Amino acid sequence: MKLVVVTAGLTQPSSTRLLADRLTEAVAQRAEVEVRVVELRDLAVDIANNFVTGFPNTRLREVIEAVTQADGLVVVTPIFSGSYSGLFKSFFDVIDNTALAGKPVLIAATGGTARHSLALEHALRPLFAYLRAVVVPTAVYAAAEDWGGGRDAFTDGLGERIARAAQELADLLLHRAPRRPEPAEEEVVPFEQQLAALRPAE
Repeated sequence: MKLVVVTAGLTQPSSTRLLADRLTEAVAQRAEVEVRVVELRDLAVDIANNFVTGFPNTRLREVIEAVTQADGLVVVTPIFSGSYSGLFKSFFDVIDNTALAGKPVLIAATGGTARHSLALEHALRPLFAYLRAVVVPTAVYAAAEDWGGGRDAFTDGLGERIARAAQELADLLLHRAPRRPEPAEEEVVPFEQQLAALRPAE
């Protein structure tokens, strides 16, 4: 199964990428997945050009295809002004609004204070509901205080939320209905053959 991780962190290193990595590790412990990470900051100019020209360039088109063809997504954004970042929203604006229908998605965000955690419910969840994705029940928010043990460690509360959300996404990936195969082209039988088949044998 293909899992694509979309992270909109702007700095390097980034707490947004760190949270994305922790979520990915937790999902990979529960389901066999092939992981691809997409750093949106590397695509910022490509996304802007898409809005101006109306078309994605080769690099952006390949990323969009990876996202739309994935079996599941982990999406993580920093919270700015009480909502997802502009770069995060712009990326999903250039994707066809039917392309994520039925796709399992784990939503997550980072911010300086826990007061912004509701952005997951009033901004991210409605966005992916509009895109008709299947969003896992547990959304994961990491505030500065959640990184209790330093840059590479987190508090028990955040660890529990990561584990619960990862299990929910893994369950959806493992039990998702298989994709329908493309319908085979019908073989056209010439009219003469159809007539011959109807004639009684001599």
